Amino acid sequence: QVQLVESGGGLVQAGGSLRLACAASGFIFRSNAMGWYRQVPGKQRELVAVISSGGITNYADFVKGRFTISRDNARNMVYLQMNSLKSEDTAVYYCRAANIYWGQGTQVTVSS
Repeated sequence: QVQLVESGGGLVQAGGSLRLACAASGFIFRSNAMGWYRQVPGKQRELVAVISSGGITNYADFVKGRFTISRDNARNMVYLQMNSLKSEDTAVYYCRAANIYWGQGTQVTVSS
């Protein structure tokens, strides 16, 4: 079955960096778009970044210039490099595959 396992979350000071990773299995990774979303309590889950099977990327305006999504089709991995983190980036970050499947999420906390 499809599995998406996120890692790399944690506590970081404002201005710092984190790199999230998502290990995917159970589907044809290279043929599917992958994405990162985030959610804070009481709010809807929102798109952070997506990358197509061909490597085309798209970002939410609030992360443009700070976050970078990438993928490694040989390892079935997708990454989110997060730089210049702000307190408002604090959220649970979720990996999504093929616009259908979700990982369990990883907490990112940015202290000001």
